[in-house]
Amino acid sequence: MNVIRPEAAPGRPLAATQGLVDVDIHPRVRSVKDFDPYLSAEMRHRLHTYGNRPRHGFVKGTPYFKSQPLASRRDAWTPEGGTPASDPAFTATQHLDFHGVDVGVLNPLQPSGQGDMNNPFSVAMAHAVNEWQLDQWVAVDGRLRASVVVPYEDAEASAAEIRKRAGDPRFCQVLLMSRTSHPLGNPKYWPIFEAAQEANLPIGIHAFGYSGWPMTNGGWPSFYIEEVSEHATSCQSLVNSMVIEGVFERFRQLKIVLIECGFGWLPSVAWRLDKHWPTLRDEVPHMKRAPSEQIREHIWVSTQPVEEPPRPEQLLDCMGWIGWDKILYASDYPHWDFDDPRHAIPSYIPEARRAAIYGGNARKVYGF
Repeated sequence: MNVIRPEAAPGRPLAATQGLVDVDIHPRVRSVKDFDPYLSAEMRHRLHTYGNRPRHGFVKGTPYFKSQPLASRRDAWTPEGGTPASDPAFTATQHLDFHGVDVGVLNPLQPSGQGDMNNPFSVAMAHAVNEWQLDQWVAVDGRLRASVVVPYEDAEASAAEIRKRAGDPRFCQVLLMSRTSHPLGNPKYWPIFEAAQEANLPIGIHAFGYSGWPMTNGGWPSFYIEEVSEHATSCQSLVNSMVIEGVFERFRQLKIVLIECGFGWLPSVAWRLDKHWPTLRDEVPHMKRAPSEQIREHIWVSTQPVEEPPRPEQLLDCMGWIGWDKILYASDYPHWDFDDPRHAIPSYIPEARRAAIYGGNARKVYGF
Protein backbone atom coordinates (compact mmCIF):
# COMPACT_ATOMS: atom_id res chain seq x y z
CA MET A 1 0.00 0.00 0.00
CA ASN A 2 1.56 3.27 -1.09
CA VAL A 3 0.49 5.40 1.87
CA ILE A 4 1.90 8.92 1.85
CA ARG A 5 3.47 9.70 5.21
CA PRO A 6 4.29 13.17 6.56
CA GLU A 7 7.93 14.22 6.88
CA ALA A 8 7.65 17.36 8.96
CA ALA A 9 10.59 18.85 10.83
CA PRO A 10 10.09 20.76 14.11
CA GLY A 11 8.41 24.07 13.37
CA ARG A 12 7.88 23.17 9.73
CA PRO A 13 4.48 22.35 8.18
CA LEU A 14 3.80 19.05 6.47
CA ALA A 15 3.81 20.71 3.07
CA ALA A 16 7.33 21.42 1.83
CA THR A 17 6.16 24.19 -0.48
CA GLN A 18 4.20 27.41 -0.27
CA GLY A 19 1.89 28.81 -2.92
CA LEU A 20 1.47 25.33 -4.37
CA VAL A 21 -0.61 24.95 -7.55
CA ASP A 22 -1.47 21.43 -8.73
CA VAL A 23 -2.52 21.39 -12.39
CA ASP A 24 -3.68 17.76 -12.54
CA ILE A 25 -6.30 16.44 -10.12
CA HIS A 26 -8.76 13.80 -11.40
CA PRO A 27 -12.21 13.92 -9.79
CA ARG A 28 -14.56 10.97 -10.24
CA VAL A 29 -18.27 10.53 -9.82
CA ARG A 30 -19.49 8.15 -7.11
CA SER A 31 -21.92 6.82 -9.71
CA VAL A 32 -22.88 7.94 -13.21
CA LYS A 33 -26.22 8.85 -11.63
CA ASP A 34 -24.44 11.94 -10.31
CA PHE A 35 -24.74 13.33 -13.84
CA ASP A 36 -28.53 12.81 -14.01
CA PRO A 37 -29.54 16.32 -12.85
CA TYR A 38 -27.62 17.84 -15.75
CA LEU A 39 -28.87 15.58 -18.56
CA SER A 40 -32.11 15.48 -20.52
CA ALA A 41 -34.35 12.42 -20.13
CA GLU A 42 -33.13 11.16 -23.51
CA MET A 43 -29.48 11.44 -22.57
CA ARG A 44 -30.02 9.93 -19.12
CA HIS A 45 -31.59 6.94 -20.84
CA ARG A 46 -28.63 6.68 -23.22
CA LEU A 47 -26.11 6.92 -20.41
CA HIS A 48 -27.72 4.27 -18.22
CA THR A 49 -28.68 1.95 -21.07
CA TYR A 50 -25.62 2.08 -23.31
CA GLY A 51 -22.98 4.02 -21.37
CA ASN A 52 -19.97 5.58 -23.00
CA ARG A 53 -18.99 4.19 -26.39
CA PRO A 54 -15.36 4.80 -27.32
CA ARG A 55 -14.49 5.23 -30.98
CA HIS A 56 -13.37 1.65 -31.42
CA GLY A 57 -14.62 -1.74 -30.36
CA PHE A 58 -11.40 -2.85 -28.71
CA VAL A 59 -12.24 -1.32 -25.34
CA LYS A 60 -14.63 -3.44 -23.33
CA GLY A 61 -13.97 -2.72 -19.71
CA THR A 62 -10.34 -2.02 -18.81
CA PRO A 63 -8.07 -2.80 -21.79
CA TYR A 64 -4.88 -3.17 -19.70
CA PHE A 65 -3.97 -4.09 -16.14
CA LYS A 66 -3.12 -0.69 -14.70
CA SER A 67 -0.91 -1.68 -11.77
CA GLN A 68 -3.57 -0.70 -9.21
CA PRO A 69 -7.40 -0.83 -9.20
CA LEU A 70 -8.80 2.15 -11.15
CA ALA A 71 -5.14 3.11 -11.71
CA SER A 72 -5.28 4.68 -8.23
CA ARG A 73 -3.42 4.76 -4.95
CA ARG A 74 -4.63 2.03 -2.59
CA ASP A 75 -5.15 4.58 0.17
CA ALA A 76 -7.29 6.86 -2.01
CA TRP A 77 -10.50 4.88 -1.44
CA THR A 78 -12.70 6.68 1.06
CA PRO A 79 -13.28 5.13 4.51
CA GLU A 80 -16.78 4.20 3.32
CA GLY A 81 -15.34 2.38 0.32
CA GLY A 82 -16.06 5.11 -2.21
CA THR A 83 -13.95 5.31 -5.35
CA PRO A 84 -10.81 7.49 -5.31
CA ALA A 85 -11.36 11.24 -5.71
CA SER A 86 -15.13 10.87 -5.56
CA ASP A 87 -15.50 12.70 -2.23
CA PRO A 88 -14.36 16.35 -2.16
CA ALA A 89 -13.96 16.33 1.61
CA PHE A 90 -11.74 13.24 1.61
CA THR A 91 -9.74 14.60 -1.33
CA ALA A 92 -9.22 17.83 0.57
CA THR A 93 -8.03 16.00 3.68
CA GLN A 94 -5.75 13.56 1.90
CA HIS A 95 -4.28 15.88 -0.70
CA LEU A 96 -5.17 19.59 -0.60
CA ASP A 97 -4.81 20.06 3.15
CA PHE A 98 -2.04 17.52 3.68
CA HIS A 99 0.21 18.98 0.98
CA GLY A 100 -0.77 22.62 1.34
CA VAL A 101 -2.27 22.99 -2.14
CA ASP A 102 -3.42 26.57 -2.73
CA VAL A 103 -5.06 25.95 -6.11
CA GLY A 104 -6.01 22.63 -7.71
CA VAL A 105 -7.03 22.20 -11.35
CA LEU A 106 -9.69 19.55 -11.99
CA ASN A 107 -9.20 17.35 -15.06
CA PRO A 108 -12.15 14.93 -15.27
CA LEU A 109 -11.41 11.80 -17.29
CA GLN A 110 -13.91 9.08 -18.19
CA PRO A 111 -16.82 8.90 -17.98
CA SER A 112 -16.75 12.40 -19.49
CA GLY A 113 -18.19 11.62 -22.91
CA GLN A 114 -15.15 13.08 -24.64
CA GLY A 115 -14.43 11.32 -27.91
CA ASP A 116 -17.65 9.29 -27.76
CA MET A 117 -18.88 7.76 -31.02
CA ASN A 118 -22.19 9.59 -30.65
CA ASN A 119 -21.57 13.33 -30.96
CA PRO A 120 -24.88 14.52 -29.44
CA PHE A 121 -24.26 12.30 -26.41
CA SER A 122 -20.69 13.63 -26.18
CA VAL A 123 -22.02 17.19 -26.25
CA ALA A 124 -24.58 16.45 -23.52
CA MET A 125 -22.04 14.68 -21.31
CA ALA A 126 -19.47 17.47 -21.61
CA HIS A 127 -22.08 19.98 -20.45
CA ALA A 128 -23.11 17.67 -17.57
CA VAL A 129 -19.52 17.15 -16.43
CA ASN A 130 -18.93 20.89 -16.40
CA GLU A 131 -22.02 21.54 -14.30
CA TRP A 132 -21.08 18.66 -11.99
CA GLN A 133 -17.61 20.13 -11.44
CA LEU A 134 -19.10 23.45 -10.41
CA ASP A 135 -21.80 22.04 -8.13
CA GLN A 136 -19.99 19.11 -6.54
CA TRP A 137 -16.39 20.35 -6.38
CA VAL A 138 -15.76 24.05 -6.92
CA ALA A 139 -18.75 25.11 -4.80
CA VAL A 140 -17.53 22.83 -2.01
CA ASP A 141 -13.87 23.86 -1.98
CA GLY A 142 -12.79 27.31 -3.14
CA ARG A 143 -9.26 26.11 -3.87
CA LEU A 144 -10.46 24.15 -6.88
CA ARG A 145 -10.83 25.32 -10.47
CA ALA A 146 -12.74 23.47 -13.19
CA SER A 147 -11.69 22.64 -16.73
CA VAL A 148 -14.08 23.23 -19.61
CA VAL A 149 -14.66 19.67 -20.83
CA VAL A 150 -15.55 19.80 -24.53
CA PRO A 151 -16.86 17.23 -27.05
CA TYR A 152 -13.76 17.80 -29.18
CA GLU A 153 -14.83 15.67 -32.14
CA ASP A 154 -17.64 18.21 -32.61
CA ALA A 155 -15.61 21.39 -32.85
CA GLU A 156 -18.51 23.79 -33.28
CA ALA A 157 -20.30 22.41 -30.22
CA SER A 158 -17.00 22.59 -28.33
CA ALA A 159 -16.59 26.25 -29.27
CA ALA A 160 -20.12 26.94 -28.05
CA GLU A 161 -19.39 25.29 -24.69
CA ILE A 162 -16.19 27.32 -24.33
CA ARG A 163 -18.00 30.58 -25.08
CA LYS A 164 -20.68 29.66 -22.59
CA ARG A 165 -18.04 29.34 -19.86
CA ALA A 166 -15.90 32.29 -20.96
CA GLY A 167 -15.44 34.88 -18.24
CA ASP A 168 -16.40 32.49 -15.44
CA PRO A 169 -13.39 32.50 -13.09
CA ARG A 170 -14.33 29.05 -11.80
CA PHE A 171 -13.01 27.65 -15.10
CA CYS A 172 -9.32 28.00 -15.84
CA GLN A 173 -8.71 26.00 -19.04
CA VAL A 174 -10.22 23.99 -21.88
CA LEU A 175 -9.58 20.24 -21.61
CA LEU A 176 -8.76 17.94 -24.55
CA MET A 177 -7.29 14.44 -24.72
CA SER A 178 -4.11 13.71 -26.69
CA ARG A 179 -5.52 10.95 -28.91
CA THR A 180 -8.06 12.58 -31.19
CA SER A 181 -9.56 11.02 -34.31
CA HIS A 182 -7.53 13.33 -36.57
CA PRO A 183 -4.14 14.94 -35.92
CA LEU A 184 -4.93 17.80 -33.57
CA GLY A 185 -3.63 20.54 -35.85
CA ASN A 186 -6.23 19.63 -38.49
CA PRO A 187 -8.47 22.60 -39.35
CA LYS A 188 -11.39 20.48 -38.17
CA TYR A 189 -10.39 21.47 -34.60
CA TRP A 190 -9.67 25.15 -35.27
CA PRO A 191 -13.02 26.41 -33.92
CA ILE A 192 -11.87 25.10 -30.53
CA PHE A 193 -8.61 27.03 -30.73
CA GLU A 194 -10.39 30.16 -31.88
CA ALA A 195 -12.88 30.05 -29.00
CA ALA A 196 -10.17 29.30 -26.41
CA GLN A 197 -8.02 32.20 -27.62
CA GLU A 198 -11.05 34.47 -27.65
CA ALA A 199 -11.83 33.49 -24.04
CA ASN A 200 -8.14 33.79 -23.04
CA LEU A 201 -8.23 30.23 -21.74
CA PRO A 202 -5.24 27.89 -22.06
CA ILE A 203 -5.94 24.50 -23.62
CA GLY A 204 -4.86 21.65 -21.37
CA ILE A 205 -4.16 18.49 -23.39
CA HIS A 206 -4.12 15.44 -21.15
CA ALA A 207 -2.55 12.17 -22.22
CA PHE A 208 -4.94 9.39 -23.20
CA GLY A 209 -8.28 9.20 -24.98
CA TYR A 210 -9.69 6.71 -27.48
CA SER A 211 -9.37 7.97 -31.05
CA GLY A 212 -10.45 4.91 -32.98
CA TRP A 213 -6.82 4.21 -33.89
CA PRO A 214 -4.03 2.32 -32.11
CA MET A 215 -1.56 4.56 -30.31
CA THR A 216 1.29 2.86 -32.20
CA ASN A 217 2.01 2.70 -35.93
CA GLY A 218 1.68 -1.07 -35.88
CA GLY A 219 -1.47 -1.96 -33.95
CA TRP A 220 -2.57 -2.41 -30.38
CA PRO A 221 0.17 -2.98 -27.75
CA SER A 222 0.05 -6.02 -25.50
CA PHE A 223 0.88 -4.40 -22.18
CA TYR A 224 0.00 -1.34 -20.12
CA ILE A 225 3.65 -0.32 -19.82
CA GLU A 226 3.75 0.04 -23.60
CA GLU A 227 0.52 1.99 -23.73
CA VAL A 228 1.58 4.38 -20.97
CA SER A 229 4.92 4.93 -22.70
CA GLU A 230 3.02 5.90 -25.84
CA HIS A 231 1.55 8.93 -24.05
CA ALA A 232 4.70 10.81 -25.01
CA THR A 233 4.59 9.79 -28.66
CA SER A 234 0.93 10.76 -29.00
CA CYS A 235 1.88 14.24 -27.80
CA GLN A 236 4.86 14.40 -30.13
CA SER A 237 2.44 13.79 -32.99
CA LEU A 238 0.00 16.48 -31.90
CA VAL A 239 2.81 19.03 -31.43
CA ASN A 240 4.11 18.25 -34.93
CA SER A 241 0.60 18.59 -36.32
CA MET A 242 -0.20 21.89 -34.61
CA VAL A 243 3.08 23.44 -35.75
CA ILE A 244 2.98 22.18 -39.33
CA GLU A 245 -0.71 22.87 -39.94
CA GLY A 246 -0.15 26.47 -38.89
CA VAL A 247 -2.18 26.56 -35.66
CA PHE A 248 0.32 28.82 -33.90
CA GLU A 249 0.65 31.09 -36.93
CA ARG A 250 -3.12 31.55 -37.02
CA PHE A 251 -3.75 31.75 -33.25
CA ARG A 252 -0.85 33.81 -31.97
CA GLN A 253 -2.15 34.08 -28.38
CA LEU A 254 -2.96 30.39 -27.96
CA LYS A 255 -1.51 28.64 -24.89
CA ILE A 256 -1.15 24.84 -24.79
CA VAL A 257 -0.46 22.96 -21.55
CA LEU A 258 0.65 19.33 -22.03
CA ILE A 259 -0.42 17.29 -19.00
CA GLU A 260 0.94 13.88 -18.00
CA CYS A 261 2.88 13.54 -21.24
CA GLY A 262 6.44 13.85 -19.99
CA PHE A 263 8.60 16.50 -21.60
CA GLY A 264 12.08 15.06 -22.21
CA TRP A 265 11.12 14.52 -25.85
CA LEU A 266 10.12 18.12 -26.59
CA PRO A 267 13.53 19.63 -27.45
CA SER A 268 14.42 16.82 -29.84
CA VAL A 269 11.07 17.13 -31.65
CA ALA A 270 11.70 20.86 -32.08
CA TRP A 271 15.25 20.26 -33.32
CA ARG A 272 14.08 17.71 -35.86
CA LEU A 273 11.38 20.04 -37.17
CA ASP A 274 13.92 22.86 -37.39
CA LYS A 275 16.22 20.63 -39.42
CA HIS A 276 13.54 19.73 -41.99
CA TRP A 277 11.81 23.11 -42.19
CA PRO A 278 14.43 25.01 -44.30
CA THR A 279 14.44 22.41 -47.08
CA LEU A 280 10.72 21.58 -47.02
CA ARG A 281 9.25 25.00 -46.30
CA ASP A 282 7.88 25.36 -49.85
CA GLU A 283 5.25 22.82 -48.80
CA VAL A 284 4.18 24.93 -45.83
CA PRO A 285 4.38 28.58 -46.88
CA HIS A 286 2.05 29.49 -44.00
CA MET A 287 4.87 28.70 -41.53
CA LYS A 288 6.67 32.01 -41.01
CA ARG A 289 8.49 31.19 -37.78
CA ALA A 290 10.89 28.37 -36.97
CA PRO A 291 9.14 25.39 -35.35
CA SER A 292 11.27 25.65 -32.21
CA GLU A 293 10.26 29.30 -31.82
CA GLN A 294 6.58 28.36 -32.02
CA ILE A 295 6.97 25.50 -29.55
CA ARG A 296 8.84 27.58 -26.98
CA GLU A 297 6.33 30.41 -27.24
CA HIS A 298 3.06 28.47 -27.13
CA ILE A 299 3.65 25.24 -25.15
CA TRP A 300 3.81 24.62 -21.40
CA VAL A 301 4.45 21.21 -19.80
CA SER A 302 3.58 19.55 -16.49
CA THR A 303 5.96 17.66 -14.26
CA GLN A 304 4.11 14.38 -13.88
CA PRO A 305 5.85 12.26 -14.98
CA VAL A 306 9.29 13.89 -14.74
CA GLU A 307 11.97 12.13 -16.77
CA GLU A 308 14.90 11.21 -14.53
CA PRO A 309 18.12 10.91 -16.56
CA PRO A 310 21.23 9.49 -14.87
CA ARG A 311 23.04 12.85 -14.78
CA PRO A 312 21.30 15.90 -13.24
CA GLU A 313 22.73 18.25 -15.85
CA GLN A 314 20.81 16.38 -18.55
CA LEU A 315 17.47 17.22 -16.95
CA LEU A 316 18.58 20.79 -16.25
CA ASP A 317 19.55 21.26 -19.90
CA CYS A 318 16.19 19.92 -21.07
CA MET A 319 14.17 22.09 -18.68
CA GLY A 320 16.26 25.12 -19.56
CA TRP A 321 15.57 24.65 -23.27
CA ILE A 322 11.81 24.31 -22.68
CA GLY A 323 11.92 27.39 -20.45
CA TRP A 324 11.93 27.54 -16.67
CA ASP A 325 8.75 29.61 -16.88
CA LYS A 326 6.97 26.90 -18.92
CA ILE A 327 7.03 24.04 -16.39
CA LEU A 328 4.12 23.40 -13.99
CA TYR A 329 3.77 21.05 -11.03
CA ALA A 330 1.22 18.23 -11.40
CA SER A 331 0.39 15.49 -8.90
CA ASP A 332 -1.92 13.23 -10.96
CA TYR A 333 -3.92 12.62 -7.77
CA PRO A 334 -5.33 10.02 -7.02
CA HIS A 335 -3.51 7.75 -9.46
CA TRP A 336 -0.94 5.12 -8.58
CA ASP A 337 1.92 7.21 -10.00
CA PHE A 338 0.93 10.24 -7.91
CA ASP A 339 3.80 12.71 -7.45
CA ASP A 340 4.16 13.90 -3.87
CA PRO A 341 5.13 17.60 -4.04
CA ARG A 342 7.73 17.07 -1.31
CA HIS A 343 9.70 14.76 -3.58
CA ALA A 344 8.53 15.38 -7.15
CA ILE A 345 10.92 18.17 -8.15
CA PRO A 346 14.61 17.19 -7.85
CA SER A 347 16.39 19.04 -5.06
CA TYR A 348 19.32 20.01 -7.30
CA ILE A 349 17.06 22.46 -9.15
CA PRO A 350 17.71 25.98 -7.73
CA GLU A 351 15.21 27.12 -5.13
CA ALA A 352 13.80 30.06 -7.11
CA ARG A 353 13.12 27.83 -10.08
CA ARG A 354 11.55 25.16 -7.88
CA ALA A 355 9.22 27.80 -6.44
CA ALA A 356 8.20 28.88 -9.95
CA ILE A 357 7.49 25.28 -10.94
CA TYR A 358 5.48 24.64 -7.78
CA GLY A 359 3.20 27.62 -8.27
CA GLY A 360 4.47 30.80 -9.88
CA ASN A 361 4.39 29.56 -13.46
CA ALA A 362 0.86 28.20 -13.17
CA ARG A 363 -0.37 31.44 -11.65
CA LYS A 364 0.90 33.29 -14.70
CA VAL A 365 -0.39 31.00 -17.43
CA TYR A 366 -3.80 30.49 -15.80
CA GLY A 367 -4.12 33.98 -14.39
CA PHE A 368 -4.82 32.86 -10.81
